[in-house]
Amino acid sequence: MHSLYSVSSLELLAALIGAISVYLSVRQTIWSWPTAIVNVVIYAVVFYRAKLYADMGLQVIYVALSIYGWYEWLYGGDNRTKLRVSRTGPRLGALLTGIALAGSALLGVLLRGATDAALPFLDSFLSSTSLVAQWMMTKKKLENWLVWIGVDVLYVGMFIFKHLYVTAGLYAVFLALAVRGHIDWRRSMAEPASAPPVAA
Repeated sequence: MHSLYSVSSLELLAALIGAISVYLSVRQTIWSWPTAIVNVVIYAVVFYRAKLYADMGLQVIYVALSIYGWYEWLYGGDNRTKLRVSRTGPRLGALLTGIALAGSALLGVLLRGATDAALPFLDSFLSSTSLVAQWMMTKKKLENWLVWIGVDVLYVGMFIFKHLYVTAGLYAVFLALAVRGHIDWRRSMAEPASAPPVAA
């Protein structure tokens, strides 16, 4: 009973920090990255206990991507200025799709054969696609929100299946925030370079 309460409390904390981090991303606020680092460290423990090993390993990569994104948002624009939102071209889009699919297949086979992972191929697909979406976010590619919308829908179903109801609720919030993020980021592309990010 104590173990169940401990996991639920940790999951709730991770959910709250995660929601704050994504909201800050929608606002294009640099503080989205340090809050993301705290969030993924906590979630690594939650996913380990739920035997979602691909998602657990994904959190480690998220830390590295968060540090990279932090730098890119500050200095990734022209002449080391703040990075602005841009679109994903067809060639880059095709490359990222191929990476996501290949990563899903390889990781799924590995998890099915070497671990007791609960949902090896679904877990692997969502993990690989999430990595692609997160990289797109570090580059402020508008379409990252479209990828997150698709991923979040599937994540809600998986977490309900695994009885991680708080996390399922969190990803439903993420889904709504991803829709808002796409609208706000698309609007910001039409603004002058000196204009502040769109307010909530």
